Amino acid sequence: MLQKHTYSYFLVGVIFLLSLLNMAESRAQGQVKSIMFTGRVVGVKGTQTLAKAYIFIPKAGRGTLADEAGYFALPVFPGDSVVFSYLGYQKQYHVVPKRHMEESYSAIILMKEDIKTLAEVKVYPYATEEDFKKAFIAMKLPDEFERENLERNTRQELLMQMAAATPMSAASNYRSFMDQQIFGRENAANRSFSNTLPFLNPFAWASFIKSVKNGDLKKKEYRDILKQAPRENISRQDILKKDN
Repeated sequence: MLQKHTYSYFLVGVIFLLSLLNMAESRAQGQVKSIMFTGRVVGVKGTQTLAKAYIFIPKAGRGTLADEAGYFALPVFPGDSVVFSYLGYQKQYHVVPKRHMEESYSAIILMKEDIKTLAEVKVYPYATEEDFKKAFIAMKLPDEFERENLERNTRQELLMQMAAATPMSAASNYRSFMDQQIFGRENAANRSFSNTLPFLNPFAWASFIKSVKNGDLKKKEYRDILKQAPRENISRQDILKKDN
């Protein structure tokens, strides 16, 4: 029985101590006074005022706006964290000192620019997809002028004309001289031999009769090939006259 009374007295004492602590804390909170936080919001260079900047206290859930000159006034408590935001600038956080006992607190808030590089967007003056397709087909390439020059300078007629008008180099003269020497030696070596006539060659006659039976003489392909073949005695003057 005595133990039960002792436990009851102990429980009442604990409750009484907790009540005293709560009353002390309430008095301490009641003694904390609000501080008038004033200042000005400017750019990072200090010369540009940020009018209508947004000031907000997340813990208290309230805020205000700066005036046209960037000045603001907001009641805060020591230790509050104040957020400053403005379009085109990074958010700035400012903490009120906890040990500040005066009735007012002032600060100049420097905001840093928030630079973002966006991807390039090209706007073309085409109302419909068909207009875009027509413009795309008619578009000229950057190297179109060089392509036209290359095609014009590599024509077969122009190359033949340049070859006929260009004088021979030293290497070409040496080659022509050696060809003449070799051709002269072959003629000198074959002087003691008589030339054979294809008209009297029986193998040539057999090939001719076979081609007549096959109808090769009626075909016209060989005539076109003969027309395209250049003459053996063509000269430089003939090529120049043909181009002119």
